[in-house]
Amino acid sequence: MPKRKQPGSGLTPLELEIMHVLWRTGPANVQTVLSGMEGRDLAYTTVQTMLNILHRKGKVSRRLKDRAYYYQPVLSRKNAVGQAIGEMLDKFFDGSADRLVLSLLETRHLTKEKLERIQALASGLESEKKGTGHD
Repeated sequence: MPKRKQPGSGLTPLELEIMHVLWRTGPANVQTVLSGMEGRDLAYTTVQTMLNILHRKGKVSRRLKDRAYYYQPVLSRKNAVGQAIGEMLDKFFDGSADRLVLSLLETRHLTKEKLERIQALASGLESEKKGTGHD
């Protein structure tokens, strides 16, 4: 049975946009994050609220500097991707990565070249696993 995530463990679309800005800029105050969200017409207070929510969720840390909070990602991009994929696997594929790959093949989202690259990566991982003596 697949492991279920706690509700709210993922990122909302707006939270993800903010995280993309922080991953790109590094530590930033509200104004810097707002400026980095090109094409979005958001109020300063909206971004401030979202950063505070991300802080409460443990996704960012903050420190006070010159009367303004600077926010820094605690959640790495790699971990965010892993969480999102895990949630998608649970939600749509009963936790089965095999079903995901089969779905990608059936919908033609994987070309022959991409499939060959995946196979090469998988072979490399298998070689590493055998070389360390771990199963």
